[in-house]
Amino acid sequence: AVQLAESGGGSVQAGGSLRLSCTVSGDTARKYCMCWFRQTPGKQREAVAGLYFDGGSPHYAPSVMGRFTISPDNANNTLYLQMTDLKPEDTGVYYCAADSFGLSGGKLGPANDYNLWGQGTQVTVSS
Repeated sequence: AVQLAESGGGSVQAGGSLRLSCTVSGDTARKYCMCWFRQTPGKQREAVAGLYFDGGSPHYAPSVMGRFTISPDNANNTLYLQMTDLKPEDTGVYYCAADSFGLSGGKLGPANDYNLWGQGTQVTVSS
């Protein structure tokens, strides 16, 4: 079975940086459209960055444009999310998701477009 495993979350002060990793096991990530989502209490899961793992252009939510960078690592079957200039409103649980049917088109699809999910990693940004 294909599994996604996130790591790299933690607690930082505003202005700090974190890098999240999502390792794909059980299949090659190059077959998938992939996306990072985040969820805060009381809100819907929000797509923040997505792409085709096999060379697609990245897409970002306006709230993270210029601060977050999504990038694939083919050699390690891993997707990264580099987050800089973090703000308290970036706090949430970050999930890695994969779309094996191409529904998202490599962009920021709704959560229903993604059929594979990791367990999530907590990011907390204090002011």
